[in-house]
Amino acid sequence: MGAARMNIDPNLEADKADARMQMRAERHLVEPGDAPLKLIENFPLELARHEPVAGYWPVGGEIDGRPLLAALAKAGRKICLPRMMSRAGPARFYAWRAGDALKADAFGVPSPPPTTPELAPRLILTPMLAFDRAGRRLGQGGGHYDRIISLYRAHGAVAVGLAYAEQEMDLVPTGPHDATLDWVITQKEAIRCRLEGLRGRS
Repeated sequence: MGAARMNIDPNLEADKADARMQMRAERHLVEPGDAPLKLIENFPLELARHEPVAGYWPVGGEIDGRPLLAALAKAGRKICLPRMMSRAGPARFYAWRAGDALKADAFGVPSPPPTTPELAPRLILTPMLAFDRAGRRLGQGGGHYDRIISLYRAHGAVAVGLAYAEQEMDLVPTGPHDATLDWVITQKEAIRCRLEGLRGRS
């Protein structure tokens, strides 16, 4: 997990565990409907200029960003998906086009095989359990996207969360090593996150 994760705040971890339980239940109640298509309608043009675009394969009730990836690919953007090389990481991103064969990664998630070209994303579409308008994000607890965002942001990447509007919280519990989001796109709106000084702590 690295030295940064060794000093664990038990109160913060308890708050995160409670929030995860609550938001998993909330997300389970959401009817997807046309939400994946609404992501395309709400996606800001300024974000569509970035590439390569890193997407994700939706699992466990995550909002499906694949229609958005298809729209970006149709607009000529290079698309990649993450592949976890082991359960501890790292995640590496490999080129992908709709219809390409996928193979399960270390978590069993469909991913491009490592024989395809590796890309460094400049736009990272990120799944999550919850978000707030300051850009705080609650993930599954492995810290994988915190590390991904921090690594690629140092090279100019933009982090964009995809979520249902129902996944919004007033305040997501986070610590100093939790990476924040630049934008969140839901089926209702595009939110430019108010980072409130958090960027320096991500």
